[in-house]
Amino acid sequence: MTDFASKAAGPTTLNSLTALNSLAARDVAYTVHPYTNLKSHLAAGPLVVTRGSGIHVFDEDGNAFIDGLAGLWCAALGFSEERLVEAATRAMRTLPFYHGFGGKAAPPTIELAERLIAIAPVPMSKVLFSNSGSEANDTAVKLIWYYNNAIGRPAKKKIISRQRAYHGVTVAAASLTGLPANHRDFDLPIDRILHTDCPHHWRYGHAGESEEDFATRLADNLERLIVAEGADTIAAMFAEPLMGAGGVIVPPATYFEKVQAVLKRHDILLVADEVICGFGRTGNLWGSQTFGLKPDMIACAKALSSAYVPISALLISEPIWQALIAESERIGIFAHGYTYSGHPVAAAVALEALRLYEERDIVGHVRAVGPVLQAGLRRFAGHPLVGEVRGVGLVGAVELVRDKDAKQPFAMTDGVGAVLAKRCEAHGLIVRVLSGDVVAFSPPLIITADEIDDMLARFGRALDETHEHARACGLV
Repeated sequence: MTDFASKAAGPTTLNSLTALNSLAARDVAYTVHPYTNLKSHLAAGPLVVTRGSGIHVFDEDGNAFIDGLAGLWCAALGFSEERLVEAATRAMRTLPFYHGFGGKAAPPTIELAERLIAIAPVPMSKVLFSNSGSEANDTAVKLIWYYNNAIGRPAKKKIISRQRAYHGVTVAAASLTGLPANHRDFDLPIDRILHTDCPHHWRYGHAGESEEDFATRLADNLERLIVAEGADTIAAMFAEPLMGAGGVIVPPATYFEKVQAVLKRHDILLVADEVICGFGRTGNLWGSQTFGLKPDMIACAKALSSAYVPISALLISEPIWQALIAESERIGIFAHGYTYSGHPVAAAVALEALRLYEERDIVGHVRAVGPVLQAGLRRFAGHPLVGEVRGVGLVGAVELVRDKDAKQPFAMTDGVGAVLAKRCEAHGLIVRVLSGDVVAFSPPLIITADEIDDMLARFGRALDETHEHARACGLV
């Protein structure tokens, strides 16, 4: 790879741009990348992606890549849906911006809120808009505290999340996230955030323990945590129906049934984080339908607009809405919201995306091709580097291990996952390797069976090459 460090170390004034003779060098000089080893990036530089078409993206040299993660779990309709472009263009020409403060409203925002309430997996009352999944979850935290103040329970404020959960990167959402790298040296988590067990049966189940028995043990542990902390101090629990960035972890059988019974006994709200699962990914419109959740709030984003413009939404139940009314009357104002909450252009694009999901029966398509992805991934289960394959619908994961029988992971310093990601790129495939060398797949929902076969064939070649690398380095 090109060494960009010397170019990046120079002055970054406007005039110095002419000295930087490539997009990659200019990126290194001026940009801080999320979820990147910043030191390594100085030498490696970026993959500069310049355009997209269908399930493919293209770099600055014209090389095509299947995007096996739909960007970041989000470009559900692929990278070239003209109807979304046209919806954005019409909205820009009509009303390029307006806000919702002080009782203002734009027609697309009204229509989108109405539509989301109509298609919610359980009865919901109102919608609060923001710009990302992190902000939707952060808003949920604020509302949980506001709600309990409003109904006279000022001590009921602690919130439970799970180890390996991912709920975002704002201060509150990153605290809910149960991944060490998201906490370390950010001085997180904040006070009043608790974490309970990760529901990964393959990794954390005891020898001979069935999925149902594992689920019972985790529900019992949750109840012990609640009792130890005091149920009168626990306000809510956040849960992704299927855990995404923490490793594509499918809940074990009976898990949510048992967990929700615990929450109900102790009058604890459930917030469903549908940021990844929502809008068809799991084979239903909502992950809550796939796994039997009955939440009090629902956070959604990503596929809401097929990621073409930033938008997220938090759906809230009627009891929560009534508490908001009462408290805002007492205070004189509901003092929350973002400049871009319900942005009319974003709302218009999201509405068009929802129309496309319905018109093209995207859920039906996922049900048809999801088994192709799941069966194709499971063919790698016998590979020497693969510990477990898991998934549902059009989301899946392959977890790499050093020792299959012992389920022993590679050390982070071994860099095996990073090698695999680069070998995938060499074969025209973009995947995301999560913590613990978990290779995630979440392709655009428009992917065909033949394209899935092509994607997995490329992955198979990269996996074999990574195995050879690991053998040559003495790692296996």
